[in-house]
Amino acid sequence: MTDPIRIDVWSDIACPWCYIGKRNLEKGLAVVAAEDDPPAVEVTYHSYELSPDTPVDFDGDEIDFLSGHKGMPREQVEQMLDRVTQVAAEAGLEYHFEHVRHTNTVKAHELLHAAKAAGRQHEMAERLMSAYFVEGAHVGRIDGLVDLAAEVGLDRDEIRRALESEQYLPAVREDQAQAQSYGITGVPFFVIDGKYGVSGAQPADAFAQITRQVWAERTPAAVATAD
Repeated sequence: MTDPIRIDVWSDIACPWCYIGKRNLEKGLAVVAAEDDPPAVEVTYHSYELSPDTPVDFDGDEIDFLSGHKGMPREQVEQMLDRVTQVAAEAGLEYHFEHVRHTNTVKAHELLHAAKAAGRQHEMAERLMSAYFVEGAHVGRIDGLVDLAAEVGLDRDEIRRALESEQYLPAVREDQAQAQSYGITGVPFFVIDGKYGVSGAQPADAFAQITRQVWAERTPAAVATAD
């Protein structure tokens, strides 16, 4: 039996293009899953902090942050956010940048690793991104993260202990070191089967096509081995 295609995704839960890329990847994989000889796919999310120096409690809104971080006029930032909101809507996501509470995301990344250990990483990634971009929730404090973890079925006490002890911080740093070794300088970034790199929030069709391609490359080898 052919091993699943491995898709490793480097992203930040506070990255608007990462959520769009996540949704497009899911749509692309859903398309190929409905085809004859559907590929087996295993998706794993990895940590990448776009702005690790951001304080937990940032004083200002998303426009304040981006205008300061990127050195752009507020009007230009507003236009950029309007465009991202439109692209997100095309992917089926309803962004509310006016409610976004910018924060440091390292604890959220630790939570994603804790969720991975419990077999609920995908649910946790979805919940965190929705909380941040759709609901305007604060995802930088332990109390709030514990609440979100409980919503996807994780044990509140275990998650609190993990976050307070920084149990999964080494795993976050390992992901970041791997990203550096790959030369990843922006996210989302997708590594397909350890050999193809896909940068940015590509359309669903692009993810479907590369998944078919990788599966087709594997199938002859699997048949030859069986013979």
